[in-house]
Amino acid sequence: MEKLHIHNKMSPLFLFFISLLYFSSAYSNTPFKYFINCGSDSSVNVSGRTFVGDINSNSSFTLGNSEAIYSSSPLPNTSSLYLTARVFRQKSQYELNVTKHGTYMVRLHFFVFESQGINLNNALFDVSTLNFSLLSKFRVQNSLPVIKEFFLTINVGKLRIQFSPSSFAFVNAIEVFLLPPNFIVDDAAAVPSVKNEKGSYHGLPSEALQTIYRINVGGLEIKESSDSLWRNWMQDDDYVISSTSAKTCAFYNGTLGEGPEPINDIAPDLVYRTCREVKDNSGEADLLNITWRFSVRNNTRHFVRFHFCNNIGALFEFNLYIDGEKTQEILPYNYTNFYNLTVDSDDSGFLKISIGPSKDYIDKKAYLNGLEIMELVMNKSLVPPEGQLHKSLFIIIGSVGGVASVSILIFLFLLGWRWRKAKPVKNLVLKPMLTCGIGSSRRSLIAKRNGTASPVPNLNLKLKMSFAEIVAATQNFNRKLLIGKGGFGKVYKGTLKNGMKVAVKRYDSSHGQGIPEFQTEVIVLSKIRHRHLVSLVGYCSVGAEMILVYELLEKGTLRDHLYNWKDNSKSSFMQSELSWKQRLEICVGTAKGLHYLHTVSDGGIIHRDVKSTNILLDEYYVAKVADFGLSQSGPSDLDHFSLGIKGSFGYFDPEYFKTCQLTHKSDVYSFGVVLLEVLCARPPIINSSQREEINLAEWGLFWQKKGKLEKIIDPSLVGHINPPSLRKFGEIVEKCLKLEGAERPTMLDVCWDLEYALELQQTVVHREPHEDSITDSLSAMVLPVA
Repeated sequence: MEKLHIHNKMSPLFLFFISLLYFSSAYSNTPFKYFINCGSDSSVNVSGRTFVGDINSNSSFTLGNSEAIYSSSPLPNTSSLYLTARVFRQKSQYELNVTKHGTYMVRLHFFVFESQGINLNNALFDVSTLNFSLLSKFRVQNSLPVIKEFFLTINVGKLRIQFSPSSFAFVNAIEVFLLPPNFIVDDAAAVPSVKNEKGSYHGLPSEALQTIYRINVGGLEIKESSDSLWRNWMQDDDYVISSTSAKTCAFYNGTLGEGPEPINDIAPDLVYRTCREVKDNSGEADLLNITWRFSVRNNTRHFVRFHFCNNIGALFEFNLYIDGEKTQEILPYNYTNFYNLTVDSDDSGFLKISIGPSKDYIDKKAYLNGLEIMELVMNKSLVPPEGQLHKSLFIIIGSVGGVASVSILIFLFLLGWRWRKAKPVKNLVLKPMLTCGIGSSRRSLIAKRNGTASPVPNLNLKLKMSFAEIVAATQNFNRKLLIGKGGFGKVYKGTLKNGMKVAVKRYDSSHGQGIPEFQTEVIVLSKIRHRHLVSLVGYCSVGAEMILVYELLEKGTLRDHLYNWKDNSKSSFMQSELSWKQRLEICVGTAKGLHYLHTVSDGGIIHRDVKSTNILLDEYYVAKVADFGLSQSGPSDLDHFSLGIKGSFGYFDPEYFKTCQLTHKSDVYSFGVVLLEVLCARPPIINSSQREEINLAEWGLFWQKKGKLEKIIDPSLVGHINPPSLRKFGEIVEKCLKLEGAERPTMLDVCWDLEYALELQQTVVHREPHEDSITDSLSAMVLPVA
């Protein structure tokens, strides 16, 4: 077999012509297919498919109550397929006659436009079929077409694709066509947590699968016109996290590698002619893995298909790893086309896939040609009733009594009025705690304790540590180990007996925080666990001592990496080393952590002190939200609003000064200020001769509304932010900083938008994974407008 190796020097123009040479004939002879141009009375041809208009169509399908709309002012070069849409204002469906049993590809096309008084951006709806919830609380927040793709086994009879609107629903085009036999096999290998007694996962054809990723490893993007099933295969560049150990290869001369006869149309020929291969560096097999990382939903089952084709020619074996654990030994001659695996994701939000050479073979080789990741769709009958997804999480906050002074109430009124008038505040200093409404502090109780008995009950005995352990870990609170100070007290670096590095936070009565905050933090952190929330290792409450022990996050606070905080003037600023991509990833991680807090229990948890110093970074710059001493379960109760002003100046929700209530949307506002800190690398409040520049929130909104946000960005970012990414980021900030909480987005909305801004920063937008709910996040495929 003649082979041509091209290592990291593949010309895009060359590959384009090669893709034409290896063009796959469309799967046009399928015995059953529907291609529907929704809301149209005419047919459209797209890549060899004829989409038939659903108005006055003689096709074998029926349509429920709905209306057809068309785009009155389409953008240039918009495909004819996306000039019309079918709109549903009540539950309705397409009903298709299915005449042959088998596995089908079902694709739904969505493209937003505004016409006839309807803005499709405002649609919010569910889509279901065959008792599977395909899309839940779905909406499209993207200017490019969004395609949802599913694999379903369908029996002969009626197939109903049902649309259930919350506001209204829409769809631009529908594809349903029969796939080749055995396209989805009954059994697949499985990781240990998924295996049955036979070591595999059984019953895949009875499941519904949704495509999340389809990757052409080592090659360029493959368009739908070059795939017999009209699929898009994306490049893997954005997902490789250890590319230094890899080389890209291409094999365009001669026939493909030998092995079992492939299933027709399993993947286009081009997928098997490019790959990433481990660099052969004998003697360092443990270091030669290639790893890809993909964002996925937490704790969800996935069907993963690996594509292999041995064009290398040597006899060797290599290993496949999932999340760092060896899963399978791959013999290239046994897996010439593909290998199926069923795997559950953990709560990290990522799925890591690696290949590495085997130590047992002289040739230290490993390679991968293609990769597909599909999520198993939840069966509607298995979805638990609303309200039963989580047990209630109760957070105990110490009672606060007494009567606030009239002067404080007048102060709050004036401050709230001043904020509503959008006047910047200069040189205004707030006390750490003010009382809103009826209430008083319990700090006097703390100051009077005699130091012989613990003022705090045994909140969680599993986490309780002895004072001696902590003294030993911190070398008796050695000043050389002091790494920070906060509202609670001093923070020391420590090392436990088992070698674990920790951060030890020791209460200082002079700083003003006390028993309620300590109790809240222990209770909250002992009941929740998330990749983007700091983990509590233990606590100590002996006599006057109240100590919290956390995992140590080596990189410190987010603010540490944005600017110095020695005073409130611009002269103290430094140049941040964080790239825009890193900053976006940190923002996404923080948003995920806050979203988890807001939804973890009935009513969720409000953080109430979101700021850049409460966002910590680990050694890989993964963000973790910290400091839960002011957290509260659910919104404030009007009958019990004596909790005092919580939070930090510059991050306050302006609505709080009118209502004396904090909500989840208060966290959203504070996070909006953090986003501006990340963009501008400056504090939320500064001393400045320019009055409008003092308050960062007002300053940022001023330039955002002028459409010139780039005027105030961190100088180190100038020339390094893609304009579409900056525009999207500015939109997110503007939404978060709305004066009325009801107008602000949820943290899930913010997360979707931030991940889209991250995609836009990476130049080539492969997909828009965040235009719908958690159920459907990370699963959209974005195609260029043709």
